[in-house]
Amino acid sequence: MKISTKGRYALRLMLDLAMNDAGEPIRIKEIAARQGISDKYLEQIISILNKAGYVRSVRGPQGGYRLARKPKEYTVGMILRLTEGSLAPVSCLEFEENDCPRKEACATLRLWKKIDDAVNGVVDNVTLEDLMEWQEGKADDYVI
Repeated sequence: MKISTKGRYALRLMLDLAMNDAGEPIRIKEIAARQGISDKYLEQIISILNKAGYVRSVRGPQGGYRLARKPKEYTVGMILRLTEGSLAPVSCLEFEENDCPRKEACATLRLWKKIDDAVNGVVDNVTLEDLMEWQEGKADDYVI
């Protein structure tokens, strides 16, 4: 599994909104400048996040974006699945029901399931608030 720039930048964008929340909406151009990412690309990503209700947009001259919820209410998994789709290492694990005709005789299915469980165990248990703490250097001793 490889996370695309869209997924990585979505996490950076959400983290930037969380870290720089001073009560006022934040403009995409400001985030783009801080993160070194094209504002056009961030506009595409923020559109996805906005449609999903992860951020709120504020129109007007003082407009911009804010998180719709508290940072502790977003997991990395939520953000990555929104932008990346399934995080499963193989297609037969993408859905709740594995309908692969070879599943009973597949020697590698157990391996793929272990990888899937490990990935989900990390991304679903790390929040945006955790990332903020890591960014601030408060959680240097976190071990996966």
